[in-house]
Amino acid sequence: MRRLSSMPCRQRGVALLLVLWACTLLAILLGGYAALARTEGLQARYQFAHTQAHYAAEAGIMLAFYKLQDPQPGRRWIGDGRVYTFHYDEATVKVSAINEGGKVDLNAATPEVLLGLFKAAGMDGQQAQALATHVVEWRSAGDPSRGASDGKAAYLAAGRDYGPRHGPFASIEELQMVLGMTPAIYQKVASAVTVWSGNQTPDPNNAPPLALAAIPGMTAQQQNAIQAARLTNASDPSLVLNNGTTHSIESEATLADGTSATVRATMRAQPGQAGAQPYAVLRWQEGKAE
Repeated sequence: MRRLSSMPCRQRGVALLLVLWACTLLAILLGGYAALARTEGLQARYQFAHTQAHYAAEAGIMLAFYKLQDPQPGRRWIGDGRVYTFHYDEATVKVSAINEGGKVDLNAATPEVLLGLFKAAGMDGQQAQALATHVVEWRSAGDPSRGASDGKAAYLAAGRDYGPRHGPFASIEELQMVLGMTPAIYQKVASAVTVWSGNQTPDPNNAPPLALAAIPGMTAQQQNAIQAARLTNASDPSLVLNNGTTHSIESEATLADGTSATVRATMRAQPGQAGAQPYAVLRWQEGKAE
C-alpha cells in the first residue's frame, strides 16, 4: 500500500518539473523574440534615417546644379571646389562642385598637355613622355595592318594580359590600366583629369593646380597671378569668367544623430532643348570617393 501511495507524488514531481522546463523554454523563446524585434526596430530606424539622409544629399545635388546656372550672376555658385552649406529638413547638407572644363581631358588633351600634367605630378621628363605617349596610343584608333597585335607587345612584355583600347577613355578610372601609370601618380592626377570637357587645353580660369601647370607655356609667375586673381574675385560670383556647363558635384547630408549619406554626380546643362530635361547625368555614384 505504501508503494502505491507514493506513485502520485512522483507523478506530481515529474509534472512540476515539466511545467518548469516549459516555463523556462517559453521565457527563452520570448526573450529571443524580444531581442529580434528590438534588432529589427533598430534596423528599420537606421534604414529610415539613412534614406532621409540620402534624399537630403540628392536635394543638394539638384540645388547645386540650379545654383551653378543661376541666371543672376551675383547669386550663382562657383564651381571651384568651395563648400556650400545649407539645411534641408533635419539634415545639414554640404555641397561642392568642380567645373570639368578646367581639367585635362584624357580623350582630347594634346600630347603637350598630357606631358605637362605628368611632369607636374612629379614624374621625370622621360617617364612623363612615355606615359603621355601611352595615353595617346590608348585612345587612338589602331593600325589595321597590324591587327590585334597593334600596341599590345609592350603590355604583354610588362605582364599585362591586354593591350590598348584604341578607343576613347570610358572613365577616369580606366587611366589606371595604361602602361606606365602608377598608383601614386594616379592618386595625384585623378582629381585633375576628365573625360567630359572635350577641351584640348584646360580652361585656365577654373583649372585646378595640376591642370593649370599642364597648360603649355604656363610659367610659375603666371600660375601665381591666376590664382591670386581667383582669390580676389572669390567672393563675387559675377566676376567668374567661365563657370562652365559640366560639373562634378559632391553632396553630403548629415542628420542630428550622425547618420550621413553622400552622393556624387557629374552633370551637364542642356539649355534651350524643348521638351528635354535641362541637364544630362553623365555619372552618378553613391558613397564617398575612395
